[in-house]
Amino acid sequence: MKRFVIFTLIAVLLLGLCACGNPETNASDTQNLQPPTGESTPATGESNLATRNRDTDREEAQEGVLRIYSLKGPTSMGIATMLRDSEAGKTELRYESTICAAADEVTAALVSGKADVALLPANAAANLFNKSGGFSVVAINTLGVLYVVENGETVKSIEDLAGKTVCLTGKGTTPEYALRHILAAYGIEDKVNLEFKSEAQEVVAAMSENVAMIGVLPQPFVTAACVQNENLRVALDLTKEWEAVSKDSALVTGVTVIRNEVLERNPFYASALIKDCTAGVEAVNADPAAAAELIVNMGIVAKSPIAEKAIPACNLVCIHGKEMKVLLSGYLQTLYDQNPKAVGEKMPADEFYYVGE
Repeated sequence: MKRFVIFTLIAVLLLGLCACGNPETNASDTQNLQPPTGESTPATGESNLATRNRDTDREEAQEGVLRIYSLKGPTSMGIATMLRDSEAGKTELRYESTICAAADEVTAALVSGKADVALLPANAAANLFNKSGGFSVVAINTLGVLYVVENGETVKSIEDLAGKTVCLTGKGTTPEYALRHILAAYGIEDKVNLEFKSEAQEVVAAMSENVAMIGVLPQPFVTAACVQNENLRVALDLTKEWEAVSKDSALVTGVTVIRNEVLERNPFYASALIKDCTAGVEAVNADPAAAAELIVNMGIVAKSPIAEKAIPACNLVCIHGKEMKVLLSGYLQTLYDQNPKAVGEKMPADEFYYVGE
């Protein structure tokens, strides 16, 4: 099969050279085979060859399987329906999924080549890119999942956090950077005491011991905690609070990346992956009840009612192209301004972002 594919690609390349009369044109560069704006399309030659190249890319891509590695959490929730549809042959591509407990497992799979596609925390992707490169971000898959939670009704706005103690996880990581960015925008960063815990469950325990303490928790843990303790209330959505103070950026949790070797082998993979991810996340958001069952089966959330209730609050998306680059680069710039180490000591180069043709 591999020899057939190689011979097919060689044949297409030779046809391209003959039809275009341009030795620098290759089979994957279909854009160069299109007529310039304002010129008529030839009846034969370039336009037909471009179609054949796209069809060949599609056929070859559909014969293979993309290996996806992702984290156990919201970033994997958005692909639940896509993976189900892949098994039924209803997606552009076929996928094989591995859910990991830690980001290090995902990055190791990406670097080693075990993963063709990886769903990573946004800043982890930036760090890895600055160390090794070799991949591109094709989409934002999850916006912010952080929420301010309290016992009672004292917090109605960010300004209400002044003079209070806020308990959260992630000292020196994105939860802290995101919260400090928002507090600084309101001029109250120095008026809020931050207390850090190693796990989300410890935050809930601290809030139980001191009902005046405010917590910052991620989804879907927020939903589970509120179900277990009816006194807890979601006071603020930090994704919305970020958007209120940050122009041309967004609070980003996860991104979808693809190895450049895969893109170079077949450019159809990127557009097809984006199409499948878009359809998949739309299906999850449109029918949380059905998606919840899939998410439980994936081992991401323990119970369907919690998964169903959490889905609308997880900000599952598939933002790609130029919009992705603007929002993601703005977010990473905010982290960099607070601590360059958060993104790998420098802002990622333009090659980090795949914006399409």
